[in-house]
Amino acid sequence: VSLGAGLAEMSVAGPKNFLERVAAITPPFTVVPRVHSLALRLARVAQGTIDAAIAGGSSHDWDLAAADLLVHEAGGALTPFSGEALIYNRAVPRHGMLVAAGRGRHAALLEILNDPRLAPPPAA
Repeated sequence: VSLGAGLAEMSVAGPKNFLERVAAITPPFTVVPRVHSLALRLARVAQGTIDAAIAGGSSHDWDLAAADLLVHEAGGALTPFSGEALIYNRAVPRHGMLVAAGRGRHAALLEILNDPRLAPPPAA
């Protein structure tokens, strides 16, 4: 994973609309062109060619398990926005939104991603 704890000038891959909302409340960062494969996006975090990746909220265990191992072995973290470890093999193997990054940057991202300004608007 890439080193560093700051959010300024990091490179991030993820859902465009969500990243636009994040950009409004963080230091400037670079949005990486869409990487359609979630596993590849996470592998690039492990490799250090992307500083952080956001998963949009409909991934399954089989989309994540191998890439999760790569990120962790490279010194990073892949978690829900709550920061808790992923739990595999549940009755429903689907996961909500996730974030992957090196450990220092991951902690800083969790603070931003839990900002109330990023909460979805209430349903009408």
